[in-house]
Amino acid sequence: MYTASDKRYERMAYTRSGKSGLKLPAVSLGLWHNFGDTGVYENMKRICFTAFDNGITHFDLANNYGPDPGSAEKNFGKILKEDLGVYRDELIISTKAGYDMWPGPYGDWGSRKYLLASLDQSLKRMGLEYVDIFYHHRMDPDTPLEETMGALAHAVASGKALYAGLSNYDGETMKRAAAILDELHCPFVINQNRYSIFDRTIETNGLKDAAAEIGKGIIAFSPLAQGLLTNRYLNGIPEDSRIRTDGRFLSEDVLTGNRLQQIRNLNGIAAGRGQTLAEMALSWVLRDGSVTSVLVGASRPEQILDNIKAIQNTQFSEEELRKIDNISL
Repeated sequence: MYTASDKRYERMAYTRSGKSGLKLPAVSLGLWHNFGDTGVYENMKRICFTAFDNGITHFDLANNYGPDPGSAEKNFGKILKEDLGVYRDELIISTKAGYDMWPGPYGDWGSRKYLLASLDQSLKRMGLEYVDIFYHHRMDPDTPLEETMGALAHAVASGKALYAGLSNYDGETMKRAAAILDELHCPFVINQNRYSIFDRTIETNGLKDAAAEIGKGIIAFSPLAQGLLTNRYLNGIPEDSRIRTDGRFLSEDVLTGNRLQQIRNLNGIAAGRGQTLAEMALSWVLRDGSVTSVLVGASRPEQILDNIKAIQNTQFSEEELRKIDNISL
């Protein structure tokens, strides 16, 4: 039987999500990869235990995480039932709905029908009465925003979620959604968006500025650009890399000669800071306080320990930031 470390809160930093009362760890664990049916269950457990033992209290899922869709929630639910569940009140567990999940017209996008049915399914898979954060996973161009936000508000009012979140929204749409949720007295606290040295979309689509303006948190996924911002590709593509074994999220044509040189140049800056490239990439996302937490994935427990080192040095000089921009933009 797993017993959590009594020193689990000594190393991690916790920050309020926007102007809310909810604190998140600077580093959170995403279960997007490595927790589906193709994963090794004992390794999943070790990853979760290592995360929690080192102060990572937030575990982020979605209905379609796998493969197969739903399997990450099922496996995490098993871990909760067998071990982690006794610490439920110390955990932040989030899930999402918005991408294709089941056949027919009611298993995708942002209708009230889909979101509330999906949440019920997610709770059943994880064996939970509620999640801490329930996200709409992506903007829906066809469903009225009032309907989608009404579904999130209903999820909170019914006690099946404590907070609402939005994922992959731009700044303008997020502000309109926030106004609707405010009218419905629904606590919307967090935006989940892709953000890294190589992907600055939230800086150009208004999300980063809008979140700061209205006091909402941001949690960044893919802060390592699917592994590009690590030492994995400094000398080319390893045979066991995700590019070779699973091309769904990172394809070989992304790793051009120019990109390889960028990675090597950024690694040089990281070395000058006394960090690995991955540590610096995570530190960069957290550098100005606008991002509440970074979501990291892990295929083995040791990666968790490496990633949390990033919070030890999130200060950058103007010269370092200029060099990073010149290399990556």
